[in-house]
Amino acid sequence: MTIEDIDALTATLDGIHRTTSEGRQEWRYRGRLIARQLDDSHIVIRSDFAYRDTMLNEFPDTFSVPSRYRKHMMIVADLAGGDQAAIGDAIEMAWELQRRGG
Repeated sequence: MTIEDIDALTATLDGIHRTTSEGRQEWRYRGRLIARQLDDSHIVIRSDFAYRDTMLNEFPDTFSVPSRYRKHMMIVADLAGGDQAAIGDAIEMAWELQRRGG
């Protein structure tokens, strides 16, 4: 999966807009973060804690939570080596979370 694939996926979700900050892509719903590019092969995705724990357990080679994100509702996805469907699901869940105001 690539940053371009993330663009294509988020374009199918109502209300998500892509912006650029410090040369990195961000995807937001009504100003609320959905995902942000960390580097060419990693993004951080908004996630509630229960969903984050589930994804970490089911897809340990795809998702991680570095110490700087442990207290935050975020999960890091490995675009290069991760499960594309799981990353897509996580982005859709972030969109749902932000639509609900979470």
